[in-house]
Amino acid sequence: MTNKIFAGAENVNLLSSFFYVLVSALFTVIFFCFDQSLKHPNLVNLIEVFRRKRKLHLVFEYCDHTVLHELERQTHGCPKHLTQSITWQTLRGVAYCHRHNIIHRDVKPENILLTSTGIVKLCDFGFARVMNPGEDYTDYVATRWYRAPELLVGDTQYGTPVDVWAIGCVFAELLRGAALWPGKSDVDQLYLIRRTLGDLTPRHMHVFRTNEFFRGITLPTPDTLDPLENKIPTDDRLVLDFLQRCLDKDPLRRWSCEQLLHHPYFDELLFDAALITEEPILSSRRNSREKSRTKLGPGLPHLAHNGRSPTAGIHQVSSVAVLPTI
Repeated sequence: MTNKIFAGAENVNLLSSFFYVLVSALFTVIFFCFDQSLKHPNLVNLIEVFRRKRKLHLVFEYCDHTVLHELERQTHGCPKHLTQSITWQTLRGVAYCHRHNIIHRDVKPENILLTSTGIVKLCDFGFARVMNPGEDYTDYVATRWYRAPELLVGDTQYGTPVDVWAIGCVFAELLRGAALWPGKSDVDQLYLIRRTLGDLTPRHMHVFRTNEFFRGITLPTPDTLDPLENKIPTDDRLVLDFLQRCLDKDPLRRWSCEQLLHHPYFDELLFDAALITEEPILSSRRNSREKSRTKLGPGLPHLAHNGRSPTAGIHQVSSVAVLPTI
């Protein structure tokens, strides 16, 4: 009897080891494929993969800490320059992925690494996916606090805007020193979002009502609203406007990473050669003539596409004059 027990345990261990190796190999292939196709200063670099004692080891370039560590140190929010630098570099890395038809799907503070010189390195491509037109994707991706409404309701037709939403949530967290919407469940997360941004889009409400996962569940309606202006400790209209562009409930109206990189919020960011060492840059501030060329109107309205770029009416930053080429 004892021998049978040990034999059974051995079989279970062998089976577990088999699945471990299989899963490890799968993630290794994912990391390797994405790393080989994505080379950018703001994406973590996979240096080597090797197997030792039946375990697979992935060796990445060394990074000093993560954005989460910064948030733990800066409990009342990060300094403006640090917030701008982290956000801008994260946008660069994600924009590069999007240009290569890849969505990351798990942008969050833990996955944004920082080197000792302040260079952002986006990591963890375990949820990343190559986009194919008309294909459905799983909605169970991303960490809840950074999950876009289309993911929370269970929409399987989504794209790059889910990464933009996550970047907006990280940006707000850098400003506040705490998560913008720390929901305890998907329904609670949707409630907190509605309490700040108002009702979801008709499509998202339809997807929620027809989702088997939410059968018998009614989405609670907030009694009062708690707008972004009350949740973000700033009077800077550019900060609020940038955040609104990231956190538009409608993914079709949400700005792309490329557009956000040219938002006036970054006009005064001084780019230091120590921040981005792998690419040539020009470190200079916007001169007063360029800064005063266009002012945002009152009320921070969302700009509809209507066949035009949603950046119409907002000053475009020249990548040649100020921003590094990406």
